[in-house]
Amino acid sequence: MAGDHRSRKSGTDDRTDDATPDRSPPTTAVRGTDLVVAYGDTSDPVIDGESIDIPTDEVTALIGPNGSGKSTLLKGLAHRLEPDRGTVLLDGRAVDSFGTKALARKLGLLSQENVAPEGISVADLVERGRYPHCGFFDSLSDTDHAAVDDAIRLAGIDHLRERDVGSLSGGQEQLVWIAMALAQDTDVVLLDEPTTFLDPHHQLEVMQIVETLRDESDTTVVLVLHDIGQAARYADHVVALKDGAVYARGPPESIVTPALLADVFEIEATVVETEHGPRIVPLDPIHDDST
Repeated sequence: MAGDHRSRKSGTDDRTDDATPDRSPPTTAVRGTDLVVAYGDTSDPVIDGESIDIPTDEVTALIGPNGSGKSTLLKGLAHRLEPDRGTVLLDGRAVDSFGTKALARKLGLLSQENVAPEGISVADLVERGRYPHCGFFDSLSDTDHAAVDDAIRLAGIDHLRERDVGSLSGGQEQLVWIAMALAQDTDVVLLDEPTTFLDPHHQLEVMQIVETLRDESDTTVVLVLHDIGQAARYADHVVALKDGAVYARGPPESIVTPALLADVFEIEATVVETEHGPRIVPLDPIHDDST
């Protein structure tokens, strides 16, 4: 697996807020413009008129407190939640113009709501990631088998291949779901909180997979993270959300600051620059004295 990286690709978006012009924009894999996204016709929008560019072949981390709209924005970009207004472009083409299987060959989403069929083996579940490339009842081709083997190898779960998914630990099962997403072999992979509830060992395994995807296969990765330190260490591009709005965006060295942590996460913290990127030391919660 790849280790920590600190060499940023040229062209990384260096904006710290919406008012700063993007002087050297990177190639954009996914672009959302003026997005309004809600759950149901009668609910207030979670995302209300926000725009976002996802740089190609980089790791973009969406960070923010609970309820800030991170997962909603991710689902809007993936067309799992159709925006009430605004447009989403994938490689310059409207995402809603793709057929279901055509979109699944270009963009994969691993959500938090994953339930494996009872009694299914690891290998069989990973094979389901090949569905966009063949018919549901078709036999897998040599290409399909190779993609499954590569996904299992990258996820480091070859020793689990014949195990029942239901017998695995939470960390092992998460790696299996990630392998299924990798077997889909898409240009863009969206991961919703892939490290939540995992122990440190499995968190590191997941983040190293993300690094390897970017560095060895030129895959664009977007992931929702609760751990600000992980975002600071592994992401090329960070988007911070607060109350459904994009508060700041840019490289972690510019975004992860004491001021942002105070304004967005309501914590007093020290940020120490290290060879592995910014390290956050939380000190105290900040309370609103007006309430």
